[in-house]
Amino acid sequence: MAETTRVVVDGMTCTGCSSKVKEALEIIEGVLNADVSHESGFAIIEHQNVSRETMVSSIQALGYIVDGKGEDFHWKDGAVWKKSAHNTKWCLIGCSIGDFGTIAAFQFIPYLIALEWTPMMIMALAMFNGIMTSIALETIILSAQMALKEAFRVAIGMSLISMISMEAAMNLVDYMLTGGAKLTWWVILPMLIAGFLTPWPYNYWRLKKYGVSCH
Repeated sequence: MAETTRVVVDGMTCTGCSSKVKEALEIIEGVLNADVSHESGFAIIEHQNVSRETMVSSIQALGYIVDGKGEDFHWKDGAVWKKSAHNTKWCLIGCSIGDFGTIAAFQFIPYLIALEWTPMMIMALAMFNGIMTSIALETIILSAQMALKEAFRVAIGMSLISMISMEAAMNLVDYMLTGGAKLTWWVILPMLIAGFLTPWPYNYWRLKKYGVSCH
């Protein structure tokens, strides 16, 4: 005889999140249907002979909080490392567009060169523009999964800690290797490596602990 179980799922921010939870539940043998809503924060599951613990564990394994409890945190989840690397990659691409573009503009456009901004001023603007272009790129990517307004809301709500640390690492490497805000062919790769590695562990932790990911 079919039963219905309702659980509270925290950490879902969009339809992509609720779809992942629904899929994880419906692959469990004995689960007949799962109605999951990120707006209400509930998963209503119709099933036969499936324990609540089994269903809760499948949701927690995705990184979401169920009934106030999450999966015990650890650093050994290869799938989460891969997913967080994917997220960090897209953030890096977005940040690099604004960051590199700003530095290049002050390096090659005569009008901007004439302003004689200090390297710190240029780097501050580069960091700001990098964050803005990252948010814009995130919005474009997420708009394939949800409405544009919702995509922007999710993108703007993504962790500033990750983006700021990424921008700080890239610009610090640039300053240490070139002595200023400069782009040369040999400094770009070290900047990108530093920009990727610096926030990656934080993105893993955030994804593993809170399930914050919508790519």
